[in-house]
Amino acid sequence: MRAVLQRVTAAAVRVEGTVVGAIDLGWAILLGVRGGDTSKEAVRLAERVAQLRGFDDGSGRMNRSLLDVGGSALVISQITLYADLDRGRRPSFAPAAPPDQARTLVDEFCARLESLGAPVRRGVFGADMQVEISNDGPVTFILDE
Repeated sequence: MRAVLQRVTAAAVRVEGTVVGAIDLGWAILLGVRGGDTSKEAVRLAERVAQLRGFDDGSGRMNRSLLDVGGSALVISQITLYADLDRGRRPSFAPAAPPDQARTLVDEFCARLESLGAPVRRGVFGADMQVEISNDGPVTFILDE
């Protein structure tokens, strides 16, 4: 699994013009699932996201986690994180997990993150979404599990 985390002061996702998920302080998470990923990766990645010290501690150091700052997560599934761009001009999504497997693992990731104490909002799996992100810093991390 792969997560692109952007530290945000606000983020929202819209489907057909309607806001389906929004947060203030926290992580906007673009989440990709690779074929062969399992629950183990989903759980471990959620734990890493919750505990990653990417928020300022008041003295200008990234010393606080999402849980420490009382932040939220906006999780948006994104198949394009596993696009194969090695040949031609059209991306291949063969490395990505099939939709049923991906949906299950995205659900498990979100459930684990919530069980750790982080409020989770979501996009709509497989939908055409418009994402608004106010990246703070800018701070962006890529985590692979």
